[in-house]
Amino acid sequence: MTIKVGDTLPSATFRVATADGPVPKSTEEIFKNKKVVLFAVPGAFTPTCHKNHLPSFIARADEIFAKGVSTIAVTAVNDPFVMEAWEKASNAGGKIVFLSDGNGEFAKALGLDFDASGAGLGLRSKRYSMLVDDGEVLILNVEPVPSKADTTNADVLLTQF
Repeated sequence: MTIKVGDTLPSATFRVATADGPVPKSTEEIFKNKKVVLFAVPGAFTPTCHKNHLPSFIARADEIFAKGVSTIAVTAVNDPFVMEAWEKASNAGGKIVFLSDGNGEFAKALGLDFDASGAGLGLRSKRYSMLVDDGEVLILNVEPVPSKADTTNADVLLTQF
């Protein structure tokens, strides 16, 4: 079953890089009593993710926060070390929280995973963006083509709330 507007996010544990190494971070810690923009990419450093999707949220972060959002987070089926390197390479520190879904458990629980084994990439998350309030999905955009970020970028999301 695929997540939809009105659903509550499933319980899951991400990994976040810290100075002391990766630490677990639960969906409850991230979403409880908060308004959060969450977007997912098929892979850190992949062309569309790195050059289009993530930069749209970095560029529009102040506008998103001005709408009452407390956190902007990105997730990918990558390990926390890759996510940390991507955060540093993109100069997104302080604006975007990078959440590793290394085993794809969150993507699977949402029903938003896909098999990219044909391209040598294994299990990946579909590209999406959502607005979540206290764990409830208020807005959900799922990109129909993994190599595009036309319906899931920050510009589109900002017009929806």
